[in-house]
Amino acid sequence: GQEVQIDINCIFQGEVFLAHGVQVGANCILKDCVIGENTVIKANSIIEGAVVGDECSVGPFARLRPGSTMNKDSHVGNFVEMKKTTLGEGSKAGHLTYLGDTTIGKKVNVGAGTITCNYDGVNKFQTTIDDGAFIGSNSSLVAPVFIGSNATVGAGSVITKDVEPNELAIARGKQRNISTWNRPEKK
Repeated sequence: GQEVQIDINCIFQGEVFLAHGVQVGANCILKDCVIGENTVIKANSIIEGAVVGDECSVGPFARLRPGSTMNKDSHVGNFVEMKKTTLGEGSKAGHLTYLGDTTIGKKVNVGAGTITCNYDGVNKFQTTIDDGAFIGSNSSLVAPVFIGSNATVGAGSVITKDVEPNELAIARGKQRNISTWNRPEKK
Protein backbone atom coordinates (compact mmCIF):
# COMPACT_ATOMS: atom_id res chain seq x y z
CA GLY A 1 0.00 0.00 0.00
CA GLN A 2 0.90 3.67 -0.03
CA GLU A 3 2.52 5.54 2.86
CA VAL A 4 3.85 2.30 4.39
CA GLN A 5 6.77 2.61 6.83
CA ILE A 6 9.19 -0.26 7.43
CA ASP A 7 11.93 0.13 10.04
CA ILE A 8 15.32 -1.62 10.06
CA ASN A 9 16.10 -5.34 10.14
CA CYS A 10 12.64 -6.63 9.15
CA ILE A 11 12.20 -10.00 7.45
CA PHE A 12 9.35 -10.74 5.01
CA GLN A 13 8.75 -14.35 3.93
CA GLY A 14 6.15 -15.92 1.66
CA GLU A 15 3.18 -13.75 0.71
CA VAL A 16 2.90 -10.62 2.84
CA PHE A 17 0.27 -7.95 2.14
CA LEU A 18 0.60 -4.52 3.73
CA ALA A 19 -2.35 -2.13 3.20
CA HIS A 20 -2.13 1.67 3.10
CA GLY A 21 -0.58 3.42 6.07
CA VAL A 22 0.91 0.33 7.77
CA GLN A 23 3.88 0.90 10.08
CA VAL A 24 6.28 -1.97 10.79
CA GLY A 25 8.78 -1.46 13.62
CA ALA A 26 12.35 -2.71 13.82
CA ASN A 27 13.26 -6.40 13.93
CA CYS A 28 9.84 -7.74 12.93
CA ILE A 29 9.27 -11.01 11.07
CA LEU A 30 6.21 -11.21 8.81
CA LYS A 31 5.41 -14.45 7.01
CA ASP A 32 2.34 -15.30 4.91
CA CYS A 33 0.16 -12.62 6.51
CA VAL A 34 -2.24 -9.79 5.71
CA ILE A 35 -1.98 -6.46 7.54
CA GLY A 36 -4.88 -3.98 7.28
CA GLU A 37 -4.86 -0.21 6.79
CA ASN A 38 -3.24 2.07 9.36
CA THR A 39 -2.15 -0.84 11.54
CA VAL A 40 0.99 -0.47 13.65
CA ILE A 41 3.28 -3.45 14.16
CA LYS A 42 5.68 -2.52 16.94
CA ALA A 43 9.28 -3.69 17.25
CA ASN A 44 10.29 -7.33 17.63
CA SER A 45 6.89 -8.78 16.72
CA ILE A 46 6.40 -12.00 14.74
CA ILE A 47 3.33 -12.52 12.57
CA GLU A 48 2.92 -15.82 10.70
CA GLY A 49 -0.16 -17.07 8.87
CA ALA A 50 -2.36 -14.42 10.48
CA VAL A 51 -4.76 -11.69 9.36
CA VAL A 52 -4.60 -8.33 11.11
CA GLY A 53 -7.46 -5.90 10.40
CA ASP A 54 -7.51 -2.15 9.95
CA GLU A 55 -6.33 0.22 12.68
CA CYS A 56 -4.91 -2.51 14.92
CA SER A 57 -1.90 -2.36 17.19
CA VAL A 58 0.50 -5.29 17.61
CA GLY A 59 3.40 -5.53 20.04
CA PRO A 60 6.09 -4.82 20.87
CA PHE A 61 7.29 -8.41 21.27
CA ALA A 62 3.96 -9.95 20.23
CA ARG A 63 3.58 -13.23 18.36
CA LEU A 64 0.65 -14.07 16.11
CA ARG A 65 0.74 -17.71 15.05
CA PRO A 66 -1.08 -19.38 12.14
CA GLY A 67 -4.86 -19.18 12.13
CA SER A 68 -5.08 -15.98 14.16
CA THR A 69 -7.23 -13.00 13.21
CA MET A 70 -7.36 -9.55 14.73
CA ASN A 71 -10.45 -7.57 13.77
CA LYS A 72 -10.61 -3.80 13.32
CA ASP A 73 -9.25 -1.63 16.14
CA SER A 74 -8.10 -4.57 18.27
CA HIS A 75 -4.86 -4.56 20.23
CA VAL A 76 -2.28 -7.06 21.48
CA GLY A 77 0.63 -5.74 23.48
CA ASN A 78 4.00 -6.88 24.69
CA PHE A 79 4.53 -10.59 25.18
CA VAL A 80 1.07 -11.60 23.94
CA GLU A 81 0.87 -14.79 21.89
CA MET A 82 -2.15 -15.84 19.82
CA LYS A 83 -2.66 -19.19 18.08
CA LYS A 84 -5.82 -20.08 16.12
CA THR A 85 -7.55 -17.21 17.87
CA THR A 86 -9.95 -14.50 16.72
CA LEU A 87 -9.82 -11.18 18.55
CA GLY A 88 -13.02 -9.17 18.03
CA GLU A 89 -13.37 -5.55 17.01
CA GLY A 90 -12.16 -3.17 19.71
CA SER A 91 -10.91 -5.99 21.96
CA LYS A 92 -7.53 -5.96 23.65
CA ALA A 93 -4.98 -8.12 25.39
CA GLY A 94 -2.38 -5.68 26.69
CA HIS A 95 0.45 -7.87 27.92
CA LEU A 96 1.81 -11.22 29.08
CA THR A 97 -1.04 -13.30 27.69
CA TYR A 98 -1.49 -16.59 25.80
CA LEU A 99 -4.65 -17.03 23.72
CA GLY A 100 -4.89 -20.42 22.01
CA ASP A 101 -7.92 -21.87 20.21
CA THR A 102 -10.03 -18.95 21.38
CA THR A 103 -12.84 -16.87 19.92
CA ILE A 104 -13.16 -13.43 21.48
CA GLY A 105 -16.06 -11.06 20.77
CA LYS A 106 -16.15 -7.27 20.52
CA LYS A 107 -14.85 -4.86 23.17
CA VAL A 108 -13.40 -7.54 25.44
CA ASN A 109 -10.58 -6.73 27.85
CA VAL A 110 -8.17 -9.57 28.61
CA GLY A 111 -6.05 -8.75 31.67
CA ALA A 112 -2.30 -9.22 32.03
CA GLY A 113 -1.09 -12.75 32.62
CA THR A 114 -4.26 -14.43 31.36
CA ILE A 115 -3.95 -17.78 29.62
CA THR A 116 -6.40 -20.01 27.85
CA CYS A 117 -5.55 -23.56 28.88
CA ASN A 118 -6.46 -25.23 25.60
CA TYR A 119 -4.45 -28.46 25.76
CA ASP A 120 -4.91 -31.40 28.14
CA GLY A 121 -1.82 -33.27 26.94
CA VAL A 122 -3.72 -35.13 24.22
CA ASN A 123 -6.55 -32.96 22.86
CA LYS A 124 -7.09 -29.25 22.23
CA PHE A 125 -10.26 -27.45 23.29
CA GLN A 126 -11.97 -24.14 22.48
CA THR A 127 -12.53 -21.10 24.69
CA THR A 128 -15.23 -18.58 23.76
CA ILE A 129 -15.41 -15.11 25.29
CA ASP A 130 -18.49 -13.09 24.30
CA ASP A 131 -18.85 -9.35 23.63
CA GLY A 132 -18.03 -6.93 26.43
CA ALA A 133 -16.55 -9.47 28.83
CA PHE A 134 -13.78 -8.46 31.24
CA ILE A 135 -11.12 -11.02 32.14
CA GLY A 136 -9.16 -10.02 35.26
CA SER A 137 -5.38 -10.25 35.39
CA ASN A 138 -3.64 -13.57 36.00
CA SER A 139 -6.69 -15.67 35.13
CA SER A 140 -6.60 -19.17 33.68
CA LEU A 141 -9.51 -20.18 31.46
CA VAL A 142 -9.54 -23.98 31.30
CA ALA A 143 -11.11 -25.05 28.00
CA PRO A 144 -13.64 -25.98 26.94
CA VAL A 145 -15.23 -22.96 28.56
CA PHE A 146 -17.64 -20.15 27.62
CA ILE A 147 -17.58 -16.65 29.11
CA GLY A 148 -20.88 -14.82 28.43
CA SER A 149 -21.43 -11.27 27.24
CA ASN A 150 -20.56 -8.57 29.77
CA ALA A 151 -19.41 -11.20 32.27
CA THR A 152 -16.49 -10.46 34.58
CA VAL A 153 -13.79 -12.87 35.72
CA GLY A 154 -12.09 -11.78 38.94
CA ALA A 155 -8.31 -11.44 38.88
CA GLY A 156 -6.39 -14.58 39.79
CA SER A 157 -9.25 -16.94 38.99
CA VAL A 158 -9.02 -20.42 37.50
CA ILE A 159 -12.24 -20.80 35.51
CA THR A 160 -13.34 -24.37 34.75
CA LYS A 161 -17.09 -23.84 34.29
CA ASP A 162 -19.08 -21.60 31.94
CA VAL A 163 -19.82 -18.05 33.11
CA GLU A 164 -23.23 -16.77 32.06
CA PRO A 165 -23.80 -13.26 30.66
CA ASN A 166 -23.46 -10.43 33.22
CA GLU A 167 -22.18 -12.79 35.95
CA LEU A 168 -19.10 -12.28 38.10
CA ALA A 169 -16.92 -15.38 38.43
CA ILE A 170 -14.33 -15.59 41.20
CA ALA A 171 -12.38 -18.82 41.63
CA ARG A 172 -9.53 -18.47 44.10
CA GLY A 173 -8.25 -20.42 47.07
CA LYS A 174 -9.00 -18.82 50.43
CA GLN A 175 -6.11 -16.74 51.76
CA ARG A 176 -4.59 -17.70 55.06
CA ASN A 177 -2.06 -15.53 56.91
CA ILE A 178 0.13 -17.49 59.33
CA SER A 179 1.82 -15.30 61.92
CA THR A 180 3.91 -18.10 63.48
CA TRP A 181 5.66 -19.00 60.24
CA ASN A 182 9.43 -18.61 60.09
CA ARG A 183 11.14 -17.81 56.80
CA PRO A 184 13.92 -20.29 55.89
CA GLU A 185 17.43 -19.03 56.55
CA LYS A 186 20.47 -19.58 54.37
CA LYS A 187 22.86 -22.12 55.90
